[in-house]
Amino acid sequence: MCEPMLHGENEESGLRHYCGVFGAVAIEPWPTELDIPHIITLGLVGLQHRGQESAGIVTTTGEEGRFITKKGMGLVEQIFKNEDMIRLKGNMGIGHTRYSTMGGSELINIQPFVVNTAHGKIAVAHNGEIVNAPELRHKLLKSGVGLSTDSDSELITQFLTHPPSCGEPNGANWVNRIKSMMKVATLSYALLIMYKDVIYAVRDPFGNRPLSIGKILPPSFKSMDLVPDENVEGFVVGSETCSFHTIGAKFYRDVLPGEIVEISKSGIKSCGIVPRPNEQLPAFCIFEYVYFARADSIFESQMVYTARQRCGRQLALEAPADADIVSTVPESATPSAVEYAKTVGLPYTEIFSKNRYIGRTFIQPTTRLRQLGVAKKFGPLTDNFDGKRIVLIDDSIVRGNTMQALVKLLKKYGAKEVHVRVASPPIKYPCYMGINIPTKQELIANRIPLEDLPQHLCADSVKYLSIEGLVKAVQEGIQDNGQAVGHCTACLSGDYPVKLDW
Repeated sequence: MCEPMLHGENEESGLRHYCGVFGAVAIEPWPTELDIPHIITLGLVGLQHRGQESAGIVTTTGEEGRFITKKGMGLVEQIFKNEDMIRLKGNMGIGHTRYSTMGGSELINIQPFVVNTAHGKIAVAHNGEIVNAPELRHKLLKSGVGLSTDSDSELITQFLTHPPSCGEPNGANWVNRIKSMMKVATLSYALLIMYKDVIYAVRDPFGNRPLSIGKILPPSFKSMDLVPDENVEGFVVGSETCSFHTIGAKFYRDVLPGEIVEISKSGIKSCGIVPRPNEQLPAFCIFEYVYFARADSIFESQMVYTARQRCGRQLALEAPADADIVSTVPESATPSAVEYAKTVGLPYTEIFSKNRYIGRTFIQPTTRLRQLGVAKKFGPLTDNFDGKRIVLIDDSIVRGNTMQALVKLLKKYGAKEVHVRVASPPIKYPCYMGINIPTKQELIANRIPLEDLPQHLCADSVKYLSIEGLVKAVQEGIQDNGQAVGHCTACLSGDYPVKLDW
């Protein structure tokens, strides 16, 4: 007998990213004619899937170091109005869109953070989560530093205000300050640090969170590939390259793991790489490929969509099914489903129409409406599957409530069989590096033995992609260019990049 859904949950109770960052710098001469605040706003809209609770932008003209700030709760387009664009006018700026941790959904925690230092103001935007935050918080408080938020991002900001041990005889040395911070906070972060006329783009030594650089091109150029460097109008840096397209920017390159990149009106300059301890491999979050990133983003020289296709192909090799059609839980699993169908030789057929106008549900007034949560979001295309055996592909299963409801919906409307296939391994462990994963006890992979999962989900069979298969599928398309390649699978394997002290 199928177990009921937990009444207190809805279809939105899955994995969530903590945030996304975006920055823009106009090339000289200044003052620029580029609309920097609009560029940053559109960049944040392109990263909205990484955080929907709040957003902020800080801009500057660059010369005198004055910062102009706008922050607010809600979606990016709800926060920034035309009058804000006028007030935020500048030559450069950074922005942040955020999903908060528990208890952190407050205005005071919205980034970018701005603080005064001995050499002037800095603004900092952070994507990730510092794994040794309790230790660093204690260290700062013990040294007499006061903290005004419960965000670990403020810890980074405060450590950046400390001069490096080598001293600063010739004025502010921000590269050494950043390196000093990176030695005490090994991961996880992608950072934008703005000071006067420079933005520093920084990734932790393990490269756990993504960060990419792009070049703003003139609208008159029809081809993105044929623009000489002298015609570039500015530079952008963001969590995903999908945020570049809408502002006419072309992907240039990733910030490397442990790298500090200086971006200014004069160009892009690498300021060195902080090595990983014990020559370990990088640990880029593999779930960026599986679930979090937009399909049109590029990581490690490959498009996310293509990597998801290979996951579907590998899943088909590992877990074929005797069925009539293959379909998907829209939309991030679609590339995997299409390639799965192609590999096993079955037709790919859409069986759900997704309502894209269903927002996040905070109030569910009755048990009946809670139980209809999935039905509000997915409409069955009954003519496409009535009387047929379905292979239903999803990118991941977290608590299992959504999948259980979808399988029951399909069978209610005529599906003969439903075979669930998942294009990633079971999620079993918490993430301490910037992903909000439910508690270990809530994860279905820890609550229900694999052999009992079909009965629990009301499915005829359930199979996952193996960890080895996922890593193989992701790494197959990477052009390493002599760089070490490695991925974090901690939420799947329990193998964390660094030793945790709790």
